[in-house]
Amino acid sequence: MSFHLIIGDKLYSSWSLRGALALDLAGVSYTEQLIKLEQPDTRALILQHSATGKVPLLKTEHGTLADSLAIAEYLNERFPGAQLWPVDIAARAQARSACAQMHSGFFGLRANLPFDLSRDQALVPMPGDAQIDIDRLLALWAECRGVATEKGPYLFGRLSLADAFFAPVAVRLRTYRVELSVEDQAYIDAIYQWPAFKAWQQAGLEEVQR
Repeated sequence: MSFHLIIGDKLYSSWSLRGALALDLAGVSYTEQLIKLEQPDTRALILQHSATGKVPLLKTEHGTLADSLAIAEYLNERFPGAQLWPVDIAARAQARSACAQMHSGFFGLRANLPFDLSRDQALVPMPGDAQIDIDRLLALWAECRGVATEKGPYLFGRLSLADAFFAPVAVRLRTYRVELSVEDQAYIDAIYQWPAFKAWQQAGLEEVQR
């Protein structure tokens, strides 16, 4: 069994981060290939691996998987013992709902607060559509915590795929210095202490120095 993850720049590719964190949660080893984004040959290089022209991509014994949500569900199916989703059925349903909402929405947040691990500056004024998304996001986090049945500092207590999907948003809130409640700030602090995230962050910041 071998896995090969194709990603974009760690500094900028939030979707790639989700794929890497999902693999960490599954507890599997993998090789990694980075294709720099927004270069003249970026699309051509990605098309060598997938017709989507996007990252992340996970090469497996069952073919090449595109899209971070598909990768997450594949890993959940392959490694049921890792319990990548919450054990409780209500919490698990909410976790899947939250990830799907993140995956397909929050366009104001994405557009106005692009992912950049090296940023450390508030966005003033905050665009209205971004603020609406931030308010909805924080309400969604509260909904997740409200149905959690396990103990811990993450959205559903212990680490799950929900945290892999919301880690890039935690980065946005921190790097754009968004004012948060003590509870939400504690969650972001927990994400930043996740060893897999810390390793990704360090590698991303080293990209700036090259």
